[in-house]
Amino acid sequence: MLDLKFLRENPEAVKQNIRNKFQDAKLPLVDEVIALDAECRAVITEASALRADRNRLSKQIGALMGQGRRDEAEAVKKQVSEFSARLAELEKLEPEYLEKIRRIMLQIPNIIDPSVPIGRDDSENVEVCRFGEPAVPDFEIPYHTDIMERLGGIEMDAAGRVSGNGFYYLCGDVARLHSAVLSYARDFMIGKGFTYYIPPFMIHGNVVEGVMSQTDMDAMMYKIEGEDLYLIGTSEHSMIGKFIDQIIPESSLPQTLTSYSPCFRKEKGAHGIEERGVYRIHQFEKQEMIVVCKPSDSMEWYEKMWRYSVELFRSLGIPVRQLECCSGDLADLKVKSCDIEAWSPRQRKYFEVCSCSNLGDAQARRLRMRVKGADGKTYLPHTLNNTVVAPPRMLIAFLENRLQADGSVTVPEVLRPYMGGKELLVPVDRA
Repeated sequence: MLDLKFLRENPEAVKQNIRNKFQDAKLPLVDEVIALDAECRAVITEASALRADRNRLSKQIGALMGQGRRDEAEAVKKQVSEFSARLAELEKLEPEYLEKIRRIMLQIPNIIDPSVPIGRDDSENVEVCRFGEPAVPDFEIPYHTDIMERLGGIEMDAAGRVSGNGFYYLCGDVARLHSAVLSYARDFMIGKGFTYYIPPFMIHGNVVEGVMSQTDMDAMMYKIEGEDLYLIGTSEHSMIGKFIDQIIPESSLPQTLTSYSPCFRKEKGAHGIEERGVYRIHQFEKQEMIVVCKPSDSMEWYEKMWRYSVELFRSLGIPVRQLECCSGDLADLKVKSCDIEAWSPRQRKYFEVCSCSNLGDAQARRLRMRVKGADGKTYLPHTLNNTVVAPPRMLIAFLENRLQADGSVTVPEVLRPYMGGKELLVPVDRA
């Protein structure tokens, strides 16, 4: 959410930012906010003047009564009563105006960083760099669920009977691999100085509103019927939410946090054949990284965070690339974002496995987070988040890139301590 003062003083910059995000339908919102803000400030000004006049006149009543000037005192009382009635109207109007303004401000996108490429959608995202050499083996690579089935590691039909489409059972070595990847990612981030968290998996509606846009909420979140609780779509939601209405000592910045959670997502809409299996599902687990920092440090942290993802995937022998998200592909709260994509030798292309985002002070303003500086003044921090690893998609990249011609899958050295020393996963017919 933007600063209202910034919008008031820079309406054309805000409108151009909306155009850059190809959301022209939102352009009238800027003028609507400016008009409502002017009306609201007029109400506040009138109310302040009335309070001052009422207080001044109230003091006169006692003096007039003391001088025996009862008729004059009654006239002043009547005037005070009229002022009070009008003031009551204005005091009712002010919160109504402020709520209308807030609701509209929640719909206006954050100002994107000047470095963000201008583009309509994800088809215009820009490849920045590659890490590792993408390779295609001289044998056929089955679809990822077929690899898992041959390893005795997945039961899709049983999950369909129990929960419907978009769910799965993992079992055997594949389930163990899933847990190993999460444990390795946890320790990898702890090694980078991040504090490990397991957060609440349900959050209140005001926290949801604070961490994401209404559009994203409607597309993603499951609501608990009859309660003010939502299942989280990522642990970023509850991790950033923990700072709601808090004043953070500047000496505690940066806050570098890494959190594990299950994630629950509606994933509405039709998806192509490459997004079946465990690619796009309603429930999965993820390790996340979150940073709360001074505004001056946020871009430096942004660079560090996406590079951590690259380092982790490369340690598992998976080639990746960094893709800069264009303006039209940025969610409304984001200032800048990039995807880390893993190489799929089966598809002979890259696919998204991590998303790193700098949200500037948007979440902090929505959640009323503040930092108290050494000078005693408060300011809004910046918040950032990035996927460390989400095993469903990680497993696809892992199995495809480490598959051998005989159907076995090699386990990299960094994962072996989490796999009981196992160096190779073998098909069940050979186990």
